Amino acid sequence: MTAQEEEGAGAEMHALVERLYPLCRSITGDGVRATLDIVGEYVPLRVHEVPTGTQVLDWTVPKEWNIRDAYIADAAGKRVVDFAASSLHVLGYSVPVSATMPLAELREHLHTLPDHPNWVPYRTSYYTPEWGFCLAQETLDALPDGEYEVRIDSTLADGHLTYAEHVVPGQVTDEVIVSCHVCHPSLANDNLAGIAVATFLARALAEQTPYYTYRFLFAPGTIGAITWLARNAERIDQVKHGLVLACAGDRGQLTYKQSRRGDAEIDRVMRHVLTASERPHRIVEFTPYGYDERQFCSPGFNLGVGSLSRTPYADYPEYHTSADNPDFVSPDAMADTLAVCREACAVLDRNRRYRNLSPYGEPQLGRRGLYDALGGRSDTKQAQMAMLWVLSLSDGEHSLLDVAERSGLPFDTVAAAADALHRAGLIKA
Repeated sequence: MTAQEEEGAGAEMHALVERLYPLCRSITGDGVRATLDIVGEYVPLRVHEVPTGTQVLDWTVPKEWNIRDAYIADAAGKRVVDFAASSLHVLGYSVPVSATMPLAELREHLHTLPDHPNWVPYRTSYYTPEWGFCLAQETLDALPDGEYEVRIDSTLADGHLTYAEHVVPGQVTDEVIVSCHVCHPSLANDNLAGIAVATFLARALAEQTPYYTYRFLFAPGTIGAITWLARNAERIDQVKHGLVLACAGDRGQLTYKQSRRGDAEIDRVMRHVLTASERPHRIVEFTPYGYDERQFCSPGFNLGVGSLSRTPYADYPEYHTSADNPDFVSPDAMADTLAVCREACAVLDRNRRYRNLSPYGEPQLGRRGLYDALGGRSDTKQAQMAMLWVLSLSDGEHSLLDVAERSGLPFDTVAAAADALHRAGLIKA
């Protein structure tokens, strides 16, 4: 992508974040459907509805939660906490309530952040029937004693868990999974930036014919990935690589969390791309906590799936608070995350193992016009060395990424050399 194209993509992704931000999402419900409807305007989606009570691995699809309104009103009828102002104001999955109670009793159901008195926290109670409100500490401190009307107009009933897929067909049916979670309400970095980057990566890949088939998964965190795995267990061998996107839009440096295997091809590709680009970055080891990489990497599946973020979850104060708003995420940062994803996909797609068809001694490159083809290039010497390295390591066991890492040459240069040698009939995949 040119700098101008990156800038344009960043602005478009930020606009998508702003559009999705007001919606009240959870692990089920109409907020997820509305989110997928909007994403579906950018890329075609196949939406799946899985009924409540469906057994998915060791879990069960829960009841569906929807909410229409919620508030706390003082004695004069003024709403002092209002769901209409922010979907964060209600404890996620709150059961319905309609009551009047004193502030002392109400306090047991209120959640604040005393260390950040003007921020509203994000809290949920997915699997325990409960109700509550989230509000700024300064709002709570200003409430006088007295009676308050409490209302949560919600339903928790049999319904469905909703997730969606978008598939970019490749030259082979082996797949790369790109996953993001769609279950958080108004959180711009932890949720929406990942959705935006995944959406625009899908659009970019659709403009070409990639080698691998790319399957984009837009699903609620944890239960959504578990549901997808349960429903696709019989074809899981097709998944060769994967990447989970989260916290993709803040201004921090890029962070790649390796797969459980640690030496999966996606791990090596991401390390190479980030190092070769000279971007500030961190590579961290796998831990069984975080986003849906822990589901894909669970021992029974053990897929080569890593996770790409900027500042990881819980490592920035704004995490799971109202401060994680559209102003917190940067168009430039999202464009940079997208660029890294595109670079990684390009390496994955071109990383082949070749066999030298003239392995006894060095083949004469000049009479095949290979040296002449390099004439005028600013990196002629580097390109010549890449050809020699590719010939040397084309034994059917070493990949082009192996060649790049061992030679210290850029992957693009190595891949271009392999293309030239393949055209000349000196190597074959």
